[in-house]
Amino acid sequence: MKRLLTLTLTLGLFSFSVLAQEQQPTPTQTPSAEDQEKEKAAKEKNAYRLLDQIIDEAQSLHLAENRVRIQINAADMLWDQNQARARSLFSMAAESVAELARTQAADLNRRPNGMDRPIPYGNQNLRSFQLRQELVLTAARHDAALAYQLLASTKPPQPAQTMDDARGNRPSITSDDVLEQALLSRVAALDPKLAAQNAELMLDKGQFPYTLPQVIAQLDKQDPDAAAKLADKVTKRLEATDLLSNSSADMLVQTMLGGGPKPAGQSADSASKQQPPASSRGFTAVLNQSSYVDLLSAAVDAALKATPGTQNIQRGRPGMARTNTTPQPPTDAQQEQINARRLLGGLQSMLPMIDQFMPSKASQVRQKMAEMGMQPNQGMNMVQLLNGPNEPTIDALVQAAATAPAQMQTRLYQQAAFKALDEGDTDRARQIASDHLQSNVRDSVMQRIDFREMTKKAETARIADVRQAVARLQSDNEKLDLLIQVANDVQTSNPKFALQVLEDARQITNHRATGYDNFEQQLKVAHAFAAIDPARSFEVIDPGISQLNDLLSAAAVLSGFEINMFRDGEMAILNGNGLTSTITRYGQELALLAKSDFERSEALSGRFQFPEARILARMAIVQGLLGTKPVSNNIGGFGGRDTIVIRQE
Repeated sequence: MKRLLTLTLTLGLFSFSVLAQEQQPTPTQTPSAEDQEKEKAAKEKNAYRLLDQIIDEAQSLHLAENRVRIQINAADMLWDQNQARARSLFSMAAESVAELARTQAADLNRRPNGMDRPIPYGNQNLRSFQLRQELVLTAARHDAALAYQLLASTKPPQPAQTMDDARGNRPSITSDDVLEQALLSRVAALDPKLAAQNAELMLDKGQFPYTLPQVIAQLDKQDPDAAAKLADKVTKRLEATDLLSNSSADMLVQTMLGGGPKPAGQSADSASKQQPPASSRGFTAVLNQSSYVDLLSAAVDAALKATPGTQNIQRGRPGMARTNTTPQPPTDAQQEQINARRLLGGLQSMLPMIDQFMPSKASQVRQKMAEMGMQPNQGMNMVQLLNGPNEPTIDALVQAAATAPAQMQTRLYQQAAFKALDEGDTDRARQIASDHLQSNVRDSVMQRIDFREMTKKAETARIADVRQAVARLQSDNEKLDLLIQVANDVQTSNPKFALQVLEDARQITNHRATGYDNFEQQLKVAHAFAAIDPARSFEVIDPGISQLNDLLSAAAVLSGFEINMFRDGEMAILNGNGLTSTITRYGQELALLAKSDFERSEALSGRFQFPEARILARMAIVQGLLGTKPVSNNIGGFGGRDTIVIRQE
């Protein structure tokens, strides 16, 4: 019996020791530099292999714009690996863009007397402009000379009708002008001196590129003296121009002034290494104080010519009187008053600068604003407080709210409560919300406070506690945000609990989507699973792809009746609608998963039945593996949704 008891105790101690060793977390080993390089090489190999498949599959597409977009994006990603092939793809895309432009021009010429001639931003011409824009701006991130070469080779065979000509504004701005001006800012980041040379050529032709401040800012980092000379030339050219008869100059003046003057005493060395300061409105300071004051004086003199009672012609704006007759373009005098009022309105945000540098004219500006019915921008200081370079304190926000206009008080108090919450002072956040916010906003802030306190307790929370907190929330989005935040907070220390929480989140989204927001909810859950259990992430994504296939089939049937995603039986790869945006989002999540399981990600992307959707998803995977992003302001880029516009908003 003694021997049996001894044996039992020994086995028990041995089992406990083994169990304890099994329960101890395995120390995470940091991969060596060699292992990291091998992993990176493997990812790139998979990415380029998949990219080859995409390029080959794209040859079967018959919509020229689809092939062009794939060639452009493929060239962008191939540049570092195979520059010769990338250049070839850019050239092929340029040939197709030029051919498309020629076809459109021929179609317009066949119309009698130019009837129904569209402006360059409408329908087919819009697609042509977008393709050309995408081609030129994507090439500009790699080779400035190539970008200008593509700009020239794809120029439409005849001058396109301009938006301003179609509406009566003067001077006119063509789509070519817009693209060349946008190209300036892209080239400035790559080759500031070349951009500056081209900017001067445009100035000499009487053009005022709206991207000039970016060119000066980039040049300033490389050659401060050259940047100062260009800024001085721009200032003198603007001062010599009648701002009221030149809309482009009018808008450039406001852009140049919006950043304020550069700090005095900035050395050439520091200027060449640092980005020039940006104002709270997002403009960059590129003028020294002397030039700034001279240009501000010219703007004030022009704005003071605004007269009350002038008809404010704002074509196409909501509330504008509509008639059955074609609207008449403004006369020269009317256009000058439109520009004067716009300048005067822009000066509202510059009143502090006028007070500082031109105190003798400050009262005239305020008086003119009153005559024109423009209320002084009382909220400007508040906007600067919220968006300035220095983050405001809680006390500063509360004090500002007490004297702010009524329409801004709620935002400032809400901002103060959130600031207190971010700093961990939930009591102060509750007090601000209780004392100063109305019921609906107050409830929202209180809910966010409860949410934050719940996530702080994630380490010690029980699943029952989490479920009770979730039950008190109103919307599925709020419930998912709480569950995902709790899971993220404990995924390292308690992965089993994190999985429990995410399973609850999965149950909320485990149904057929009834809108695009449901797809996004499912992707949020899949994204959260990816860090803990990638296999479950794939399981969440799979049903969504099946439903997207159904929706694409339905869209193909309805094309021409309710929607116009398909042309000649092929989906246009243009990321401007819900379906293509959602497909791209699925591709982005698969790209994240491809880093740990490339084969399954590739296989799941292959479940898209339409080749266009399959290519769209796989292109996102390649971009994710290579770490590249579409060029911003690049319509049709995989994942990009912005575009160039003639006027800066």
